[in-house]
Amino acid sequence: MKIFGIFLILCTQLTFAQAKKAEPYNHGHNGIELVSRCKKGNTVIVSTYNAKMTIREEIAQSIFKMYEANQLENNQWLTVTCNEAKVYGKCNIRTKNKLTAIDFYFEKVYWNSGTTEVYVKPAKP
Repeated sequence: MKIFGIFLILCTQLTFAQAKKAEPYNHGHNGIELVSRCKKGNTVIVSTYNAKMTIREEIAQSIFKMYEANQLENNQWLTVTCNEAKVYGKCNIRTKNKLTAIDFYFEKVYWNSGTTEVYVKPAKP
């Protein structure tokens, strides 16, 4: 009887345990995060879209370092890692004369705590 009780409690816990789900968010921050001169002599502007406020600057710094190391391509999907999370998104690069604009669009944020957030466009009224 004790074994049956323990088995029943175990089955109940497994049934109602929280599964990892992606949480939607639609309140991202859009803006220019970094303006800097590159070793190549051109000016680089890094902008983030749909960004989470706490990690947007660190992600922009990582993207700039990737650009300087020639690891970025236009319309590339990539994962950028920072101290608090990993961010999956799309990177667009535009160049005109000596000005380069890098736009990074957050799609998914994998927090180190185990939470996953997915950007969802807000519904229009």
